[in-house]
Amino acid sequence: MTKKLRCFCSYLASAVFMAVIVHPPEAQAQLLRSTSKVGTTAGQFLKIGIGARANAMGNAQVAMMGDISSIYYNPGALSRLQVNSELSFHHANWLADIDFDFIGGVLPLGDIGTLGLSIISLRVPEDIVRTVEFPEGDGRRWDASSLAIGISYARSLTDRFSIGFSFKYVQENIWSENARGFAFDVGTLYISEIPGLVLGASISNFGSRMRLDGRDLFFNYDPDNDPGSGPNNVPSQVRTGDFDLPLTFRIGIALDVVRMENLRVTTALDAAHPNDNTEYLNSGVELSWREILFARAGYKSLLLRDSEQGLTWGVGFHYGIVNSATIKLDYGFADFGRLQNVQYFTFGIRL
Repeated sequence: MTKKLRCFCSYLASAVFMAVIVHPPEAQAQLLRSTSKVGTTAGQFLKIGIGARANAMGNAQVAMMGDISSIYYNPGALSRLQVNSELSFHHANWLADIDFDFIGGVLPLGDIGTLGLSIISLRVPEDIVRTVEFPEGDGRRWDASSLAIGISYARSLTDRFSIGFSFKYVQENIWSENARGFAFDVGTLYISEIPGLVLGASISNFGSRMRLDGRDLFFNYDPDNDPGSGPNNVPSQVRTGDFDLPLTFRIGIALDVVRMENLRVTTALDAAHPNDNTEYLNSGVELSWREILFARAGYKSLLLRDSEQGLTWGVGFHYGIVNSATIKLDYGFADFGRLQNVQYFTFGIRL
């Protein structure tokens, strides 16, 4: 066996090992399960992909380098950003008029590593409160929102191998109720000795369980339903269930199939194993001209049971301005079948 093949096999084995140690008793059972477990986890907004570039490539990003969206897909790739610093803003016109936004920044610290900060926000439009007695509204209004604030750290241990971590505070709100939790991400990146070949693996959202709590869950209870006898107006509370976060293990490969002076074509393929759905594949391709103009396409959630997702595409424009700063404009489009489509916009400044 050649040295290159041994390196490839050892990295693949370490990635599989990293997935199994998270839930050893459940690893085999999940691979053989017949149910999808959809709707059994909290923090569903954590499953929405970050970045127009990534979404245009079908979210096949675990082994891709050079983009701040690595904070979400594989924090280990952050150490490979060839920048002094970068700030990025992402917005998506999500389904049902929901606003989804991301802001992130990275700051290389030399030999110490690379530091990243991120905020993910999802907001549901305000609506009227409807009840059986008042189907047209009772005069009150409600809304819902989700928030994740994270700090990331990555370091290149060798010239080919990098590792990264993210720690996130997660909060979800609906009307007067909220749920809070913490999550941890870990990712690794290996630049193969085979020219243009990169391997990546990551585990996302390994953390605490979440449970809704708030003032609307408190009420007064009459045990015998008789105001004239027994205890009345007993202070009580509805106890909601505890739910896991959407844990996901990803392993990916990226390959520069064409690399010339002014032209680059990179293909990527990710395999994902979530704890609340069946396994699936993401694939994508990126064509770059002089690292200024970009065309991207992909296919998302291949083999995922009952998926409405599919074809994705997008374009990008990165242009250097004064003092070596670069402006990044990216657009992504994703087809959601019967749910129509979602458009993504990213604006970044790289120094």
